[in-house]
Amino acid sequence: MSDINSHLWALIFNGLWITVQLTVFSAALGAVVAFVVGIARTHRLWIVRFVSGAYFEIFRGTSALVLMMWVFFVVPLTLGWQLVPMWAAVLTLGCTYGAYGSEVVRGAVAAVPPAQREAGVALGFTPAQRMRKIVLPQAWPEMVPPFNNLLIELLKGTALVSVLGVGDITFAAQLVRNAIGKSAPVYTVILVMYFVLAFLLTRVMRLVERRAKASVGRTPPKSRASTTVTRPGLGKTDAGRPDLVAGSSAAPGGAS
Repeated sequence: MSDINSHLWALIFNGLWITVQLTVFSAALGAVVAFVVGIARTHRLWIVRFVSGAYFEIFRGTSALVLMMWVFFVVPLTLGWQLVPMWAAVLTLGCTYGAYGSEVVRGAVAAVPPAQREAGVALGFTPAQRMRKIVLPQAWPEMVPPFNNLLIELLKGTALVSVLGVGDITFAAQLVRNAIGKSAPVYTVILVMYFVLAFLLTRVMRLVERRAKASVGRTPPKSRASTTVTRPGLGKTDAGRPDLVAGSSAAPGGAS
């Protein structure tokens, strides 16, 4: 490691910063895609399920590296506009890992007991209200652990962007290795940096997981009992009544 001078260290840390940005932007896009596609895959209309399912199958069945090169090299030929390498990489990684995340969302949403949705119908909730107030609060804690794995895979997947010339940490490592003519110190440093990033990301996601489970466990029955909704034709009704929220004891998240 002593062979790496200050200029080359600056190059490596700049690559580290670009890798962090790629991970954050791609994860944000991927989270939006995951929730939209995942919830669409549980929709009652078959055409919505078909389109969202086709999206998932296309991205699952193709290589992220090839997709990235297709977006960067082929799309400009057909649409006439050129994405900068950084945003082409973010678009590809976000859409790809969003597709994988949609399967996590779909499974967690489908695992919520049907009685919870039926209770929402009985209380006069719209489909959007049932999803936001009843289903997602119960499904979210189940999504966090698999999302943690996807984020780690996304972090490691950013190494693919070096093929587009994006100066991430892997691209910087190649430049530094060419400069000093030695591979061992350079790739050892890069290996440690990836491990530290993955470790920190895991710590953050475990904190999010604990808070998600605690928020469900701490949901005070009194606050749910005090929630009032208006049922068509029946006036105001207590949403926390056990005879109205069927199955609430089986699913600690309950309607809020």
